Amino acid sequence: MLKDFTKLETFLTVVKEKSFSRASKKLGISQPAVTQQIKLLEDYIDGKIVDRKKNGIKLTKLGGELHKIAIKLDRCINNSEKEMVKLLNKDIVFILGASLMIGNYIIPGILNKIQREIDNEIMLKIDASSKVVEELLEKKVDFAILESPVFNDELIYREWLDDELFLVSKSPLPKFVKKEDLYDFHWICREETSHTRKIVQEAFDTMGIDCKSFDLRSVVTSSTAVKQMILKTPELDTPTVSVISRHIIKDEIDNGQLYCAKIKGYKMSRTLYIAYLKERKHDAMIDNITTYLMSIKRV
Repeated sequence: MLKDFTKLETFLTVVKEKSFSRASKKLGISQPAVTQQIKLLEDYIDGKIVDRKKNGIKLTKLGGELHKIAIKLDRCINNSEKEMVKLLNKDIVFILGASLMIGNYIIPGILNKIQREIDNEIMLKIDASSKVVEELLEKKVDFAILESPVFNDELIYREWLDDELFLVSKSPLPKFVKKEDLYDFHWICREETSHTRKIVQEAFDTMGIDCKSFDLRSVVTSSTAVKQMILKTPELDTPTVSVISRHIIKDEIDNGQLYCAKIKGYKMSRTLYIAYLKERKHDAMIDNITTYLMSIKRV
């Protein structure tokens, strides 16, 4: 594998200057050295790339193909050098995009660790998954962590954490509830277009539970709103419940403000994803943050 790009730089200079002698002056090396480097390239690809004429040089067909490749490599190297200079000078702010639940409840606890991993300032942008992906594709965001993946051929996706969903209430609940008991509760649900609502609906369909028979009291548009409504619900003989991510209710469960339960015999969960542009898969910052996040088994 050709790892010495000096020879390709010499080749590009010869083509640009249209002369071995002018290329040697431009590069500050002897003309025989230029000739030797071109010869080494020709030996490597096993073919002639340059014909020397009285009025300059002419590329062979093989040389023309090599020239296209060399230009692409040169651009990549130049762009990488610019990014490295920015990194060394700390001239860039790394923008981390996160969907709503992740940005509000998971990232705050690990943001300082992520910042140390890439040794750079981080700006956190929180929005709906579709908006985060849109900004990732527009290069307004460098890296994304999503609870609702919006797949795109320009992006690399990796499965990150398993996010389990629990039945939650302000009233005490048993550790496990039977699926038939769900019909006895008052319910607060997410809107029908919500990713969480879809996950729950699919799980209930699998269990043979008819959600339309629930005693529905409210429909809200965010998980944070669900939690707040549950917290403000008067304690009644009949518990008011909803299904919500464990990350959103962790503090309230720990301090006894809320209670959670699982449905006996079933587990409701979804996968959280990390995503970044394919063209940045060799980016040092992207690699460092990916390695760190993938090392986390439980948040």
